[in-house]
Amino acid sequence: MENAARVKRIRLTSRIGDMPIVLPAGVTMKQEGAVLVISGPKGILSEKIPDCIAVEQEGNTIRVKSKTQLKKDKCFHGLARALLANMVTGVTQGFTKVLKIEGVGYRAALKEGLLELSLGYSNPISYPIPKGISIEYEAKENIIRVIGSDKAKVGQISSEIRAFRPVEPYKGKGVRYQGERVIKKAGKAGKAGSK
Repeated sequence: MENAARVKRIRLTSRIGDMPIVLPAGVTMKQEGAVLVISGPKGILSEKIPDCIAVEQEGNTIRVKSKTQLKKDKCFHGLARALLANMVTGVTQGFTKVLKIEGVGYRAALKEGLLELSLGYSNPISYPIPKGISIEYEAKENIIRVIGSDKAKVGQISSEIRAFRPVEPYKGKGVRYQGERVIKKAGKAGKAGSK
């Protein structure tokens, strides 16, 4: 009976949602209706919080609580806390995604708000760099760094750049995330040699 009660208790709370968020020096939180605004050294981020979630601030500590015990409402508890924690990290440290270009003649260049990519097509691709995002390119290593304070935006931009030439499985040419593992396939010559 005691174990059953313990299991029920665990299900009613969110381990992530219950964790407090500590605001570092120089970071402030302001609530404007359902929208939370976090300001810090690297910018200002805002996020709409669901009506079923309450956000309380005591000094430099933020706590996220569910207003009801309904399962459909408690689903947002951990999510809301994770989004707020990412906002705090974004305005203090920022987020970076690293992409590596592999392939003979594949390269990139930065020109006045544009990322130009030469990825084996007849014409280069010009990708406009969105506001709030900065891109760095290391020609020697053929590495692109996408940097920003909004984690979702950094991930989205990185995904869009990678989609221009996803890694093909035979020679491994294309744009990949740094550390991404690509399982290579054997070509026709490889198959013939294995018989």
